[in-house]
Amino acid sequence: MPHRRGLSLAEFDYQLHPELIAQRPSPERGGSRLLVVPGADRPLEDHRFTDLPAFVAPGDLLVVNSSRVRHARFLGTRPSGAPAEVLLIHPEQGDRWVALGRPGSALQPGKRIGIGPEVAIETVQVLDDGNRLVRFLGASAEEAIRQFGRLPLPPYIDRAPDHLDDDRYQTIYADREGSVAAPTAGLHFTPSLLGTLHTAGVRLGMLDLEVGPGTFKPVEVDDLAEHPMHAERFEVPEALVQAVKEVKVAGGAVWAVGTTVVRALESAVDPKGRLQSGPGETRLFITPGYRFKVADRMITNFHLPRSTLLMLVSAFAGTGRIQAAYQYAVAERYRFYSYGDAMLLLPD
Repeated sequence: MPHRRGLSLAEFDYQLHPELIAQRPSPERGGSRLLVVPGADRPLEDHRFTDLPAFVAPGDLLVVNSSRVRHARFLGTRPSGAPAEVLLIHPEQGDRWVALGRPGSALQPGKRIGIGPEVAIETVQVLDDGNRLVRFLGASAEEAIRQFGRLPLPPYIDRAPDHLDDDRYQTIYADREGSVAAPTAGLHFTPSLLGTLHTAGVRLGMLDLEVGPGTFKPVEVDDLAEHPMHAERFEVPEALVQAVKEVKVAGGAVWAVGTTVVRALESAVDPKGRLQSGPGETRLFITPGYRFKVADRMITNFHLPRSTLLMLVSAFAGTGRIQAAYQYAVAERYRFYSYGDAMLLLPD
C-alpha cells in the first residue's frame, strides 16, 4: 500500500532501559499487567490481564492466531569445526526448506553444516531475497527437527531456551506448527480466562498466520516505501468469515489478538471490503493513514523501536497516543516484548 507522506522514522523510536525487556515469562500464565489505551482525551488505565472480560462485550468476537512455534533453530558446525546456525522458515517443494543462517559464507550452494551424528543441512540455492533453499541429509526434516531443533527465542532474549519455554512460548490454543516466533499477544490467555469470556457470551474465532523472522527486523530506511516487507503465509477459515459477518451485522466488535491477526484479517479483504476465506500470503505494511476494514479492537504486546509492528499499532490507535502510552509504560516499568505485558487499544 502507499505510505502517507511526511512520516518520519523518528516518530517510531523510543528509549528503553534493557532491564525492562522481559527475559522470562511471568511466574503464572495470565499474570501480566494490561495497559488500557482508551480513546482520545481519556487517561491511560493500569489493569491486570485478568481484567480483560470487563472490556469485552457479550456478542463480541475475539480472533486469535493458532499457529504453533516450530523448533526451527539449529546450532551446527562447518567442516572446519567453526560454528554455524540455521533457522528454518517454511517447507518448500519436495524435501527443500526455505531458511536463513549465519555466517552467510557457510550457507553457499553445496556447503554443509553438521547438526548431529551423520546428520547435516546442505544449502541447495541462494534465493533472490537472500534466504537459502536447504535440505536435510542423513535424516528427514521431521526427525531432525525433533532430535536437534531448538525453540527459536527472540534475539533480545539473551539466554538459551529451557523446558519452561516449550510451554510458555506457545499459546494454549496453538495448533498447526509453522511459525518461527510466537503470536505473543496470545501468550497471556489461560483456559480459565477463555472460559470466563465464553460464559459471558464472547465468541472465539481462529486463523493461522505463520510468523516469520522478519517480525524482528527494524525499519532502516527513512522512506518507508523502500522497506522490504517480509512475507508471511496465512489461512482464514470459512467459519471465521461467517463469524465476523454475523458480529458486524449485530453491531458487535471484532477483537484482534495481536498484530499477526490484524495483518491476516486485513490482507484477506477483497477490493469490496469483504473478508475472504482460504490461504494467502501477505506483505501488507500498515502505517498511519491506513483505514482498517475488519479489526475494531486490538490486544497487543509492546513492540521494538522502529519496527513495522510499532507502526501498525500507531496506525490503529494514533501515533501520539502510542507514543504517550509507551512513555508511560517505560516510566511505570511495564515489561516489554514477547514475554512482557500487554496493551488494550480501544477506539475513540
